[in-house]
Amino acid sequence: EKLRISEPSNAYDFGQIVNAVNANKDKAACADLLTITDPKKLPVLLSNKLEGEILLIFIQALEHYMAEKDPGLVYQHLFYLSKAERFKVVLALLSKNEKEEVQQLFDLLSENQSDQYSLEDLESLKKVYEV
Repeated sequence: EKLRISEPSNAYDFGQIVNAVNANKDKAACADLLTITDPKKLPVLLSNKLEGEILLIFIQALEHYMAEKDPGLVYQHLFYLSKAERFKVVLALLSKNEKEEVQQLFDLLSENQSDQYSLEDLESLKKVYEV
């Protein structure tokens, strides 16, 4: 059954949806969630709940469902995701394979240029993600 995604109004709602999406490994539903969520709100909505699994499903949803359609939005999400509490801790715990997925997403963003970011912006964000 497809998860119904509506815009979360607070960190609790967002957390519930993220947990459901993650439990089902539903990247399409995760992409729906990220499409209707204002990237600027990500750090607040995530609160202190960012974990490796969540970062990974976000990366996969952004890569497989959004990067070619809306690279500007993906860039925004990556930018604000990096401002979330626990981001550095979670990043440090990613495996080599998981890091490669992050790299693939950045490669896609390089190929699918957007007027919302320059290649310089992308390069500096890559450094934040340590890829």
